[in-house]
Amino acid sequence: MIYLASASPRRQELLRQLGVEFDVMPSNIHEVRAAGESPAQYVARVAGDKARRVAQWVRERGLPAHPVLGADTEVVIDGEILGKPENAAHGMDMLRRLAGRTHEVLSAVCVWHREKEYTALSTSRVTFRPLTPAEIEQYWKTGEPRDKAGAYAIQGRAAAFIAKLEGSYSGVMGLPLYELDEILRKIGTDGI
Repeated sequence: MIYLASASPRRQELLRQLGVEFDVMPSNIHEVRAAGESPAQYVARVAGDKARRVAQWVRERGLPAHPVLGADTEVVIDGEILGKPENAAHGMDMLRRLAGRTHEVLSAVCVWHREKEYTALSTSRVTFRPLTPAEIEQYWKTGEPRDKAGAYAIQGRAAAFIAKLEGSYSGVMGLPLYELDEILRKIGTDGI
């Protein structure tokens, strides 16, 4: 049993897929990149901030001391974190930037357990095929990219855009399961 410090349906789906029991406790932290913070430092810090916030709530409420899982995923191109699209123009601009190019997806997990923090980072490289303006507009109109980092979902229609993936499919989806399993084994659970 773990507490999931996220409301992400994708993270919940991945945990369910593997039979991990969890309670959803979104951290609702404000995610802002600090000056001078690299994309990798940023995703690791945000994952840790989420886990620590929920661990504090668990202590304050006297809930059972299960591990707390925080995670963050960001799409990075040309050293810039794209984030989630603010509107249609922003989202379609992101897709234009990704089209025909390779970008990184950084996905960090942090498990807070017994006053200790365990963090791991997954780095994947994703190559999009070239996209036409009509394809980008049509994809945006599906609604799928609206709340996704980099304005796409690898597990959805955007799978057809991906010419090559080097790294973790589940990491690009939002929760790197290999890294999570390694942490759970380290803290003495049976892993996934």
